[in-house]
Order: sequence, then C-alpha cells, then structure tokens
Amino acid sequence: MKTMARTQLPKLDTLSMVTMGLLMALQLVVSRFAISNQFMRLSFTFLVAALLAKWFGPWWGMMTAALVDIVGTLMTGGPYFVGFTISAIVGSLIYALFFYRQPITWWRIIVAQLLVVVLVNIGLNSEWLVIMYHTPLWGILPVRLMKEAVTTPIQIVLLAVVLKSHVVQNLEHRLKTKA
Repeated sequence: MKTMARTQLPKLDTLSMVTMGLLMALQLVVSRFAISNQFMRLSFTFLVAALLAKWFGPWWGMMTAALVDIVGTLMTGGPYFVGFTISAIVGSLIYALFFYRQPITWWRIIVAQLLVVVLVNIGLNSEWLVIMYHTPLWGILPVRLMKEAVTTPIQIVLLAVVLKSHVVQNLEHRLKTKA
C-alpha cells in the first residue's frame, strides 16, 4: 500500500531557533516604533520579515509572521483582526519565494516588494480596513496609494542594503554551516 508523503517543516538546530526567536523579538520591538493611524502604518518590520523568510524559508517565515502579528496585537491591546494575520503570512510567503535560497538581486528585491505593496498593502490590508471600520474603499485608497508611492522606493533600497550587507551574509553563512 502506497503511503502519502507528509510535508514536514525543516528541522531547526539551537542556533536557528535562537536566531529566529531574536528576530521575532526584534520585529515586535521595531513595530512599537511605527508611525500609524487607523488607516496607515509606517514601520521597518518588513526588513525583519524579509530576513526571517530569507533565512528560514516559507514555512517558518509564515508561522513566525502569524505568531508575531498575534503577539504584537495582544501586546498593544489593539483590536485583533485575522485578516492582518493573513496579510502577514502572504507577505512572508512572497519574501520567501523571492529570497529563500536565491541570490539577492535588484530584480528580486523590486518584484518582491512591488508584489507585497500591491497584493498585501494596497489589496488585502485596504480590504481589511474597509471591513473593520465600515469605510468606503474609495475613501481610504487615495491616501494609501500616496503612502505606498512614497515609501516603496525607500523600502526597496533598504531591503537591498540589508539583504546585501556583509553582516547579513555572514550570519546567513553561519546559520547554514551551523558552526
């Protein structure tokens, strides 16, 4: 009788677990310094999410994104909405598909960030805000589009600086060799 193959998460050694935990904590701390109102949020958490996805792949990246979103919402005392957890998971998946075990190129950074902006930030997150606050999409979309037009080029450059830095590459090598 043929057995079905199970998809298993890649196993983590102690160094990987500690690194993942530190990155999750860093993401929670960085999110506390975000500039936001109920319709817009400016934060650098995307950098940590991209590192998690790059170093640990789609499964661990998506799980940590969900966990950080839930814990972060509980820490702030804000309203929890599962849609934003879905957005965090999708964003992490996009970063993992473009960065995990892939060379970091400008093309990959630009396409990944544009997909996150269009699908997650403008698409999903705008829909979640419409659902949560009963606000017409056309009322919030112009402001959100303007924010993304300003921040996206900055985010692309920051992703390139961080992902191509020697420190990040050395840490990634250390995680791979488990020395």
